[in-house]
Amino acid sequence: MHRAHPWHGVSWRTDDDNAVLAYVEIVPTDSVKYELDKASGILRVDRPQKYSSLCPALYGLVPQTYCGSIVGEHTSRRIGRAVEGDKDPLDICILTERAISHGDILVSCVPLGGLRIIDGDHADDKIVAVLVGDAAYGGYTDIAEVPTAVIGRLEHYFLTYKEFPAHSPREVKLHGIYGAGEARQIIDLAAQDYANL
Repeated sequence: MHRAHPWHGVSWRTDDDNAVLAYVEIVPTDSVKYELDKASGILRVDRPQKYSSLCPALYGLVPQTYCGSIVGEHTSRRIGRAVEGDKDPLDICILTERAISHGDILVSCVPLGGLRIIDGDHADDKIVAVLVGDAAYGGYTDIAEVPTAVIGRLEHYFLTYKEFPAHSPREVKLHGIYGAGEARQIIDLAAQDYANL
């Protein structure tokens, strides 16, 4: 009778050691940014997208992860300055050639790598994955195999989607792209942060 909370009530682990389970909040056709309400587990409107840029992939979170002190320490070592985790579940983008019409769903996907995004003084990694069994992207095993134009769209979106007209621009920077091995490491670290929380 009751639905599991998408962040707390679902494990990211799957029967396939290569895959993780992700909760999708928004799809590429959404002109409104939806976000999981962390208290209730219900998808809510976060804000209308202010510009014409739309997320170029399925976008959501990895259940039972949290970007806290462990993720922050890892990122600090990688970029050579102190940052904190962003105190949110770990973000994930899922590439697929198929149109999925709405969020609020769970999908199995294979992590390929990630974008090391720093938002102010916060680590805000974006794991990049492919939908399990996808005809176009499903054979990829590392982000290096993904066409550069696809990665460029993801970079552009995540470096600009928090900008608002008539506001000072936020300092959001890309500090590199990493492969599948580090993506899995960051998922594990975020799972440790979640367990500690």
